[in-house]
Amino acid sequence: MEDITLGKTTIAPNVLTTIVRLTTLATPGVTRLASAVSGTLRSEQQLNGVKLFYHGDDITVDVYIVITASENVRLVAEEVQKRIIRAISEMVGMQVVQVNVHVSDVDIES
Repeated sequence: MEDITLGKTTIAPNVLTTIVRLTTLATPGVTRLASAVSGTLRSEQQLNGVKLFYHGDDITVDVYIVITASENVRLVAEEVQKRIIRAISEMVGMQVVQVNVHVSDVDIES
């Protein structure tokens, strides 16, 4: 049989940002994403609490979160890391080399 090239698939960066954002927000203990802004330059990605860095087909993710006060910070962060790695791998087939979780604040329940 002859190999047939079907064409090229391109995945926009905002697709990956959306996957990371929705996966993070679906993690128990995460109440919302925090702004990742430092300095005066702001991108839409930073305002959404997600930064992506590309290394060929590999990705490094920085995600900024706020958690509930009743949760264990380390366990929530580890779960966020696992879920992001799994989601990107399963949905787009890209390798996540690192997920850095930045806990920016804690929501105290009233």
